[in-house]
Amino acid sequence: MQSTDIARRGLMLILSSPSGAGKTTLTRSLIERNELQLQLSISLTTRPRRPSEVDGVHYYFTEKDQFAFRRDRGDLLEWAEVHGNFYGTPRQPVEKALASGQDMVFDIDWQGTQQIVEKMREDVVTVFILPPSFAELRSRLDRRAEDAADVIARRLENARTEIARWEAYDYVLINDDLNHAFEQLVAILQAERLKRKRRTGLAHFVESLLSTP
Repeated sequence: MQSTDIARRGLMLILSSPSGAGKTTLTRSLIERNELQLQLSISLTTRPRRPSEVDGVHYYFTEKDQFAFRRDRGDLLEWAEVHGNFYGTPRQPVEKALASGQDMVFDIDWQGTQQIVEKMREDVVTVFILPPSFAELRSRLDRRAEDAADVIARRLENARTEIARWEAYDYVLINDDLNHAFEQLVAILQAERLKRKRRTGLAHFVESLLSTP
C-alpha cells in the first residue's frame, strides 16, 4: 500500500545517559541507518581542532570570544564548559532543519537537555538510557579500557547524579540488550513523527478529503 506523504515539522531526538550506558553507540546506530533520515547535531566548541577532525563535520571550531558573543546574543540552544573548553548547540542550523521537516538527533547530558527543553519544548523528544545494573555499568567502563581507575571511579560517581535525573525525560530505556534498545528507539521515533501537532500538512489533507464530492 502506498503511503501518503504529509508535510511535517522536524523533531529533536535527544539521548542522554551516564557514561557507559550506551547513548553514543545508539546515536551512531541511528545515524548510520540511512532510511531513518536523521541528522546529527554538530556542536560549536572552543576546543582546539585535532588533526583528524574537519570543521563543520565533527564540530564547528571557534575562539572563546566568538563563542561568548554568540552565547550572549542567544544564538545557542544550550552550552556548557567542560575542562576549560566551551561547547554549545547553534540555534540557526537546528531551526532551519526542523522547518524543512528534517529530524535531528542529539547526544548530550541532562544539563544541555534541560536548556533545550526550556527553549523548544514542543519540538523536543527526550530519551534517557539506563544500564541494567550499576555492576554492569562498572563492567562496561572497565571493558572499554580507555580510562584510568580514578577516571572510571569519577564517571561512576557522576553516573549517580545523572541517573537521578531520569524523571525529567519523556522516555526511559533500559539498555540490557543493544539491539532491543535500538528497536525501541526506532519505535519512539516513528510514533513521534506521526504526532498530529508535528504534521503541519494534515489540516490541508483533511480539508481536501472533506471537500471531495
